[in-house]
Amino acid sequence: MNIAIAQYHVEAQPSWDAYVSKITSWIQEAASNGAQVLVFPEYASLELASLLAPHIQADVKLQLPALQAFLPDFVELHRSLAALHGVYVVAGSFPVADGGKYVNRAYFLTPQGTVHHQDKLVMTRFEDEKWGVAAGEGLTVFHTSLGNVGINICYDSEFPHLARALAEGGAEVLLVPSCTETIMGYHRVEIGSRARALENQMYAVQSPLVGAVPWNEAIDVNTGAAGAYGPIDHGFSAQGDGVVTKGPLGVATWVYVTLDIARLRRVRADGTTLNYQHWPLGEAQAKGGAEVVTLGVSRMQTPTTA
Repeated sequence: MNIAIAQYHVEAQPSWDAYVSKITSWIQEAASNGAQVLVFPEYASLELASLLAPHIQADVKLQLPALQAFLPDFVELHRSLAALHGVYVVAGSFPVADGGKYVNRAYFLTPQGTVHHQDKLVMTRFEDEKWGVAAGEGLTVFHTSLGNVGINICYDSEFPHLARALAEGGAEVLLVPSCTETIMGYHRVEIGSRARALENQMYAVQSPLVGAVPWNEAIDVNTGAAGAYGPIDHGFSAQGDGVVTKGPLGVATWVYVTLDIARLRRVRADGTTLNYQHWPLGEAQAKGGAEVVTLGVSRMQTPTTA
């Protein structure tokens, strides 16, 4: 499976046509380099807010309803380009009005021209408390001829049971579109992705927003690097740490990687360790909870004050 991972910089666009030209160019470049699956980051769609009035650009709560006018054309643009180039595309996630609330939705477009999606399920404090973006519902595994794919949007990658449910549904590749302001946020998603790859003996692929967007308060600062992570076993990474590839921090570019799905399946069946198979054993041991033992504190351990 050949994947192009976007380190994507949101830029102010003068018109819808200019935005179309940019997305078309990015997808054309990745497809011409042999990519079969293209992954854009979380909230890359907020580039469209640059087409709104300045006072709306400055207030995310005004952006959410205003952006809905672009949604049909946004989906159709990515759908048509996926079909044209014969690739799968994870479009930059979009805050979609759905059932009286806004959800953070990543559309998954196929070479056959079909449209699917995965919503974010666990919201950050910024989304929940400041932006008014709420949790979606449900997980989906996309079975393709290249391998089986699931999506955890950013913060979702930090919760093991979400990726585990996808793995039990057959997912072999976890796609992680992300948007993080600080280096700490980036590393939380990176480490979460690497942990999910370890636990489930799957690949995890992180696609970040990068760079400054001073006109948009929601994504004004973005820190990250693309990465692809695999099981920590023979044949996945040069250093034996599970890092298949990693892009340069903060640079707008495609990062390309080829994932060996056949090797992944062999390791799940007969690897050095069997984390994927042994998950139920860990769950069974944890069912009774943990015994709490209160230990006495000796005089030597008692803190003193001046």
